[in-house]
Amino acid sequence: MSGRGAFPLSPLPPAAAPPAPGPATALLRGPSPAPAAAAAPGYRAMGPAAAQYQRPGMPPGGRMPMAGLQVGPPGAPPYGAASPMRPGLPQSMMDPFRKRLLTPQAQPPMATQRRGVKRRKMADKVLPQRIRELVPESQAYMDLLAFERKLDQTIARKRMEIQEAIKKPLTQKRKLRIYISNTFTPAKEEGEGGERVASWELRVEGKLLEDPSKQKRKFSSFFKSLVIELDKELYGPDNHLVEWHRMPTTQETDGFQVKRPGDVNVKCTLLLMLDHQPPQYKLDPRLARLLGVHTQTRASIMQALWLYIKHNKLQDSHEKEYINCNRYFRQIFNCIRMRFSEIPMKLAGLLQHPDPIIINHTISVDPNDQKKTACYDIDVEVDDPLKAQMSNFLASTTNQQEIASLDAKIHETIESINQLKTQRDFMLSFSNNPQDFIQEWIKSQRRDLKIITDVIGNPEEERRAEFYQQPWAQEAVGRHIFAKVQQRRQELEQVLGIRLT
Repeated sequence: MSGRGAFPLSPLPPAAAPPAPGPATALLRGPSPAPAAAAAPGYRAMGPAAAQYQRPGMPPGGRMPMAGLQVGPPGAPPYGAASPMRPGLPQSMMDPFRKRLLTPQAQPPMATQRRGVKRRKMADKVLPQRIRELVPESQAYMDLLAFERKLDQTIARKRMEIQEAIKKPLTQKRKLRIYISNTFTPAKEEGEGGERVASWELRVEGKLLEDPSKQKRKFSSFFKSLVIELDKELYGPDNHLVEWHRMPTTQETDGFQVKRPGDVNVKCTLLLMLDHQPPQYKLDPRLARLLGVHTQTRASIMQALWLYIKHNKLQDSHEKEYINCNRYFRQIFNCIRMRFSEIPMKLAGLLQHPDPIIINHTISVDPNDQKKTACYDIDVEVDDPLKAQMSNFLASTTNQQEIASLDAKIHETIESINQLKTQRDFMLSFSNNPQDFIQEWIKSQRRDLKIITDVIGNPEEERRAEFYQQPWAQEAVGRHIFAKVQQRRQELEQVLGIRLT
């Protein structure tokens, strides 16, 4: 804070809290100790603030094999890798098949990655109807699943409401108690220590009452500017004003002090301009009486203006972007008709800076009463503590990670249940009628083989044992056994890290 004179207005250094006189909004004249703090040369800074999961169960289109029965073509490679070995098959067509059997093919990594990042859905956690019929106790799980769905919907709606609430300014009104005190230093005669000229020192500081936040705000952070006007007759036209204005590089302080020479009582006026966030404006008196709004934010003023237009049906019924001004609007905006887009420009000329807080104070230099403190309570807006809690709630991921882990376990359990249900159906069908089941199962496998290999055979011949006693069958069995030995050999080499010869 700079002053027009030899004694500038300087901010107070951090000091103990000012004395807490009794609650009052008027000037207190009783003697009370002023907070002791030395003048600081400058401002003081304000203190702050997966492992991949493969779905259990059979692959699409596959059937569960029976113990002791080989299903499908020989070897590990999938169907369709080459033409099947049939009687009279040329050697040129058999060689590629043999090479393919001897070299196990690895699964493409991209397919595995895509399966690993499969998105889980709520439907994947639902038990099939047949399982619920077999296990009546599973209805309790379905009830919990329905409750979870309602809970997720409620949480999602509340999160959206919190996000919308954070976008709006959340403030609370608090009482800021301002302490104004002064000390007087009499003049000393020559030969004595001290100043030769009598002087006084004015201190302005304050604190929030019942502040629940842990981080205390500096006194200067509540104001945009502070002006102290002294008696013009005593200090002249060039030295009676002391001003402080907030700048981008301003450092917050706990208070201000002004020192001047003098040995008589001085009347002064303090003008305090609050720093509203978001900024507030004072409306033109005519428009303020019309809307019932005196000092508010620009958004609140626009909302009040729109409510007045809507209530009085001033919007043009044919051209919605126009407003037909009534006699009050004609006097205020000086037009008969205007667009909605013109309102901000016309409104800017009707907005003024809000009125400052004016405090009249008398600086006493009575030697018998050197310290006096006056207290004033004013309303200020501070950030609602709930806003920080809501932001922390939205930013927290601990609960989300725990819920995701539990969801993964539920999905794995449901898939395991579905797999066990498939195995049960398979075994139950076999136990009811083994002969018919085997016959139908062989026919199904044969149809799948013909579809995959695109080879048309004679089902009547293939179902008889004589068909598999032909010379080519012995060669096919030998190649199958050789492929299995080679596959096991490579697995052992990979495990042991050596090459078997």
